[in-house]
Parts: sequence; structure tokens; C-alpha cells
Amino acid sequence: MTPALVLENVTRIYAQGDTPLTILSAANLTVMPGEMVALVAPSGTGKSTLLHCAGLLEKPNNGEVLIGGMPTIGLVDAARTRIRRDEIGFVYQFHHLLPELTAVENVMMPQLIAGLDRADARSRATEVLTFLGLGARLEHQPGKLSGGEQQRVAIARAVANAPRLLLADEPTGNLDPQTSDHVFNMLTAIVKQSGLAALVATHNIDLARRMDRRVTIRDGEVHELA
Repeated sequence: MTPALVLENVTRIYAQGDTPLTILSAANLTVMPGEMVALVAPSGTGKSTLLHCAGLLEKPNNGEVLIGGMPTIGLVDAARTRIRRDEIGFVYQFHHLLPELTAVENVMMPQLIAGLDRADARSRATEVLTFLGLGARLEHQPGKLSGGEQQRVAIARAVANAPRLLLADEPTGNLDPQTSDHVFNMLTAIVKQSGLAALVATHNIDLARRMDRRVTIRDGEVHELA
């Protein structure tokens, strides 16, 4: 089985005045289809940088990022953008829904951008939202949805194009414990049902323990946790 994501000796260095700041140093990570991997590390250790490199939002200084077995570092920006659009879904701590659109329209948007016709996009969006328990809330704008409902719409939007890889940065960080648990259960269900791979950055140790594997970042390297 081809890994959904492979980081090979990824190094990311930022310029801080005259002093280089190394955030990732020969970091290696593999995430397989259908696998949920928790990324657990203190703030400032490079979690967001690793997610940005994995999501092709940043280019490493050295190393390689493979999406579905395809090397990406040498690709031109247009090709990297196409892979982000077709192969990768993103969920953030804040849902970033468009307030003037309904739930179903928010989920349709990435499909329309990808070239799907409106009827098929609505059908797919309706299917995913219904799976996530929002079948009765399709025509509600974000302002009329609860925090947990908004985050489930964000998850639906991230998986609407049937990506290979889902990257989530503190997806339940803004929710109360009960709502957080519900949203996490929905996220887990859609990962297992679809077979996509998920890399989830979280500070919630209880949620991390419920994922297939846990990793952390130490001295710029990725390490497995028990």
C-alpha cells in the first residue's frame, strides 16, 4: 500500500536576523491510508511548520515530501497548488466558514473550484454533511450553527473533494469537552469510512490516545510516542 504522506529528512530553517533558526532537522514521518496519527508537542516546537510542509504550503530547505508516492519539492507552484486542491484537505482550530453562505454552499465551494458542476457538488456536499449528522442544517448559515456544527461543516468541506490526506491543526481546540468528543468521533468515522490518512495536531492527550499512533517533535526530529 502506498503511503498517503511521507516526509523524508525534511529540514526547515528560517532566517532570524543574521542567525538561522532551525525548526525541523531531517524530520521523517509516514502516514498510511486509513491511519490517524496524532502530532503532540508543546507550542513552538514546529507542529505548524511540519503541517505546512506536509500540506505543501511551505517548501523545506532540504528533504522531500511525497503525497501518494509523488515527490513534490521539485514541482512548480501550479502543480503544488493542484495537489493541495485535489489530494489534501485542511481543518483548522477556527472553522473559517464563509458567513454569507449556507452550510451546504460552504462545502460545495472547493468542489466548484475543482471544476465539478453545481448539481454534483450539491449532491456530494449533502451526502457528507448528512453523514456528519447535519442533514437538517444544510441551509443554515454559520451564524445559526453551534460551534460543534460549524466545525463539522469545516470537516465536510475539507473532505468534499475526496482527498488522500487530511491535515488538522487543533480541530477541537475551541470546543467544550463534550462537543470536542462528538466532533472527534465524527472525524474518526469519516477517516475510517473513506480510508483517507489523517495527521492531527492536538494538545488533547485523551484524544491523541484514541488515534492509531502518536508522534512528537524533539530537537527538530519526529519521534514516536508510546
